[in-house]
Amino acid sequence: MPSEPKFTYKDAGVDIDAGAALVERIKAPIKRTLRPEVIGGIGGFGGLFRVPSGYKEPVLVAGTDGVGTKLKLAIEHDAHDGVGIDLVAMCVNDVIVQGAEPLFFLDYFVTPKLDVDVAERVIAGIARGCELAGATLLGGETAEHPGMHKAGEYDLAGFCVGIVEKDRIIDGSRIVEGDAVIGLASSGPHSNGFSLIRRVLQRYPADASAPCGDVKLIDALLAPTRIYVRPLLDLFAKVEVRGLAHITGGGLIENIPRVLPDGLGVRLDASRWPRPPVFDWLERRGVEPHELHRTFNCGIGMIVIVAPGAADETVRALRDTGEQAWIVGEVVPASAGRVEIR
Repeated sequence: MPSEPKFTYKDAGVDIDAGAALVERIKAPIKRTLRPEVIGGIGGFGGLFRVPSGYKEPVLVAGTDGVGTKLKLAIEHDAHDGVGIDLVAMCVNDVIVQGAEPLFFLDYFVTPKLDVDVAERVIAGIARGCELAGATLLGGETAEHPGMHKAGEYDLAGFCVGIVEKDRIIDGSRIVEGDAVIGLASSGPHSNGFSLIRRVLQRYPADASAPCGDVKLIDALLAPTRIYVRPLLDLFAKVEVRGLAHITGGGLIENIPRVLPDGLGVRLDASRWPRPPVFDWLERRGVEPHELHRTFNCGIGMIVIVAPGAADETVRALRDTGEQAWIVGEVVPASAGRVEIR
């Protein structure tokens, strides 16, 4: 009588040994992110983190995001090292706009079959992003889900928690007509609008290797999202910041109104900042200006709103930290928080 078949988890597509090998490889980059508030080490069921001392009425601020279809381009072009930075940036930049310092970050990496070398590159990028943001990579999950994605693909999600004193929360409520709008330079499209970018590239595939400024177009598209945490934390100590807007999906037109009080809008002057060549490429290939402004950051990854008398000091302080910053507009009356770009 034939024996019954023997089943193993590995035969089903999940390699526990590969997961254990990955944990060993990523211990060093994770260790570089540790803050003094961390309790315990890597490998527990949950990450332990003390609330920092010195707060009178601390408020926790949480954010979560992914990298989106930018991952498709990264996978196609073997560009796994920067997407981890993208993942962290999309979360910590959302948390900092509330005035909160990011404390810790958790990631979720899922793939049909774990490639330890690729996963190590991705997670090392996540750790690097955490270093840039001053946040601890407190934990995460690496999962093999056979059949859920195409071979060689993976997906990412991230989760960040920050902290701010209650009376230091930045919510836009102090913004008034006449306030100055400061723009901080982006590194490119960041992690937004890539479904449209990929559609254009499908129509013009040879463009990927064409020059775009000082680099190839594909490298300009895959440049990691800029992390604005440290420059903004430094700015908070010098200037009263009345509002911040992280320019993500929805571009300049959809994101800035999210922080404006009712009845106010902004008027931006596009001649006041240089537009990266990647956006010129998109326009040449048929993306109209209005569509650019409501889909992409168009060279401005973060908006800072301050009193008009503090505008010059704000620009100087940001430039002193290595950021490119410009006065790009002003707050004006508007019936529905609209954004006008001239």
